[in-house]
Amino acid sequence: MTTPPPTRPGDARRRLAKPTIAMLPRVVDSLSFLYLDVVRIHQDDTGVCAEVTTEQRGRETVYLPTAALACVLLGPGTSITSPALAMFARHGTTVVISGMGGVRAYAATTPANLTTTWLEHQARAWADDTRRLAIATAMYEIRFGPGQAPANATLQQLRGLEGQRVKALYKLLATRHRIGRFRRSYDPDSWDTQDPVNLALSAANTCLYGIVHAAITTLGCTPALGFVHSGNQQAFVYDVADLYKAELTVPLAFSLHASTNPEAEARRSFRESLRLFRLMPRIVRDVQTLLAPEEAPDQDDDSEEQLVDLWDPVLGPIPGGTNHAPS
Repeated sequence: MTTPPPTRPGDARRRLAKPTIAMLPRVVDSLSFLYLDVVRIHQDDTGVCAEVTTEQRGRETVYLPTAALACVLLGPGTSITSPALAMFARHGTTVVISGMGGVRAYAATTPANLTTTWLEHQARAWADDTRRLAIATAMYEIRFGPGQAPANATLQQLRGLEGQRVKALYKLLATRHRIGRFRRSYDPDSWDTQDPVNLALSAANTCLYGIVHAAITTLGCTPALGFVHSGNQQAFVYDVADLYKAELTVPLAFSLHASTNPEAEARRSFRESLRLFRLMPRIVRDVQTLLAPEEAPDQDDDSEEQLVDLWDPVLGPIPGGTNHAPS
């Protein structure tokens, strides 16, 4: 007969304790993304699973870690049931409807269990031309690196310098990989005729957009209010994604210049590199620091957070869940 392990003081209390906000998975701790196509996604008694049928192996079922996923990309040939979609929403997982191979994002869901604190910061900064200019300038300075942006440069000058920086990066990588002159091109109407570097770059960028979109919406911000980009529902996604392309997607795309399947390899390699890059914590930290540096929390702080604040026209946000009746 197996002897049960000895109990320690407090074990029963810990088992019966109600979950707190600090126990819930944070967006910075989430896995990056999962791409699925030609599968049926549904929920059974165990959880959300993806079913695929092949001639060689018949029907296979894979269960998905919904609570730990930040973003799910659903490609062509995918069907999903309402209960499964509801489960993703309850766990705060962004679901992106994408093209073949996750190359283009057509639509995305927004989790409902969000606070509006960072959305309010974003909206106020976007509506104030002075603050919007300051954030746009800060985004360019992040791309250049510490101390690399010219002092007192105008936004127009920063755009020009950024263009020169990207061209220089393309030239450097093209020389390093001995592929001759490279020109960035994105033509959905002639997709299959593009060279491997452009195909890999588009595929990796789309995965990056999905991760950034997931982080932005999980924070409660809106993807539509951009500071550098404008006039598109994904404007803020493009703003934030541009902070990381020179480190992540551009070098990866050039490394796949000889690949026979650059899109698939770009997705796989990109996912693997994220384990070392720790992109999710960086996105959260950068977005919060850009929008409201004085209120950006310490990402290593595991203290409990308020579910919701109360608004006061004089004091600003005050803690919720508190009895404010005069004593």
